[in-house]
Amino acid sequence: MAMEGGAGSLIQVVSLLGAAVVAVPLFKRIGLGAVLGYLVAGLAIGPFGAGLFTDPQGILHIAELGVVMFLFVIGLEMRPSHLWSLRRTIFGLGSLQGVVCGLLLTLVGVAFGFSWPVSFISAMGFVLTSTAIVMQLLGERGDVAAPRGQKIVAILLFEDLLIVPLLALVAFMAPQAAGELAASASQRWVAVGTAVAAIGVLVAVGLWLLNPLFRVLANAKAREVMTAAALLVVLGSALLMQLGGLSMAMGAFLAGVLLSESTFRHQLEADIEPFRGLLLGLFFLGVGMSLDLAVVARNWQLIASGVLSLMVVKALCIYGVARLAKSSHADALDRAVLMAQGGEFAFVLFSAALAAGVIDPVVNANMTAIVVLSMALTPLMVLLHKRFARQAVASMAGVEAVAERTANVLIVGFGRVGQIASQGVLARGASLTIIDNDTQVIRDAQAYGFKVYYGDGSRADVLHAAGAHTASAVLVCINDRAAATHIAELAKQACPQARILVRAFDREHAIELAQAGADFFVRETFESAMLLGREAVLATGATVEEADDIMGEVRRRDTDRFDLELAGGLFAGRALVLRNEAQKDDAGA
Repeated sequence: MAMEGGAGSLIQVVSLLGAAVVAVPLFKRIGLGAVLGYLVAGLAIGPFGAGLFTDPQGILHIAELGVVMFLFVIGLEMRPSHLWSLRRTIFGLGSLQGVVCGLLLTLVGVAFGFSWPVSFISAMGFVLTSTAIVMQLLGERGDVAAPRGQKIVAILLFEDLLIVPLLALVAFMAPQAAGELAASASQRWVAVGTAVAAIGVLVAVGLWLLNPLFRVLANAKAREVMTAAALLVVLGSALLMQLGGLSMAMGAFLAGVLLSESTFRHQLEADIEPFRGLLLGLFFLGVGMSLDLAVVARNWQLIASGVLSLMVVKALCIYGVARLAKSSHADALDRAVLMAQGGEFAFVLFSAALAAGVIDPVVNANMTAIVVLSMALTPLMVLLHKRFARQAVASMAGVEAVAERTANVLIVGFGRVGQIASQGVLARGASLTIIDNDTQVIRDAQAYGFKVYYGDGSRADVLHAAGAHTASAVLVCINDRAAATHIAELAKQACPQARILVRAFDREHAIELAQAGADFFVRETFESAMLLGREAVLATGATVEEADDIMGEVRRRDTDRFDLELAGGLFAGRALVLRNEAQKDDAGA
């Protein structure tokens, strides 16, 4: 039923949120994954379910921003040097898979009785894998940064780039009169020039304007403005690419790559993450809504056989290309299962082909249903593959991953203490990430060759973006007593696998850190005072052994006093709780 007015819009918003809140936890609980939960929830409340929405395409247009933000976050992880190292995978493996899959899927369309142009457009729409679904599934199992995940990401990037020449090809395939050919050719050259100019403007802005902008905003200490600026970068780059006739998602990805070396990278990722997750979920809801059950019912034999044929042929093709590129059987099979579906860019391609008269509305409706069903089936196929191949994956990848892992250390605050504490980690050759919220400290550190990222360590999302969830140790070295205690509590809860090591200001602060769960803390003046005291004892004529014994006794007495004060603090805290509870009971009585 159609909704009108402010109340109707609010009901729709509540329906979207309610469907997601109910379906996603339920599907994750039964092991079917969040993506399938969103798709089923969208189908349930869409025009072919409860009918709370009548325009799923409108939802999809807004929700495409989720895919845009997702690719921006991916771009933040792709440093230009790393992206350059993947060039052979992107253009070599990506083009090989695209060409082979396109050819074989076109033959499938011809075998179903369609003409060559219709078969080609339908096939290439199915070649364009769903970046949103594959990246979501890779992220859920933590494979984005793994070697096999990087190959999949590279292929997805190539397929996202492929939409541009495909749209140009649709214009060539459109039925045209002879007199229109010259005009259309000149229009295409103008479009190419506009696209190149848009890319040039985005690269120039990314290289010379964004970092100074974020530095000014960081000095202003206005968190909401930093968030607004992050959204401006993502949406602005997407708009620029759209005006240039290119993919919005590729514009956001390019902006992320340009900012991947920025000191503000982790803060940007933390600011974008809530919007990315919400809009990406909205995208999957929109895909579920767009499944026309009436079309499926009328043409169920064609659609069912089309889904089966296209997914099987594409999976076999991906597996064959992967094996040809010397991937292992397990990695090739995993890639085939993950990528054996059509994607969101297929809707763009089909719409352009329909407008150009290359395909008719019936083909568009059937192919849209086939793509949506393939996207809905992918989480189920991944689940079945995981259960069937679980033993093989565990036996091959588990030990190797542990053997190749190096220690991860996150340092929060890079003042005098943080700089000295980092030296041992660097000497060890372990990976090190440093964040600080003082832009002057960041600039000073760069002069000495240190890469320090901008970020507020008192935020859980920033810690997560900086890699605290995979770190073996988190060193809190900031010059703020209250903030250090808060970060210690936060990191202990969010990163149970990491040792929390904190700089303490004095005995009272050390007690607070012990109560917060810090694994190790040191008072900033204690060790230096102990060394001075030892030298003073030596100056009185004591031997080295006598000095060490005396200072050992001093350290022991200090430890005993600290333990007593800590126990007293815990007892006092417990007594206060009991007293408050007793007062509540008396008041109730």
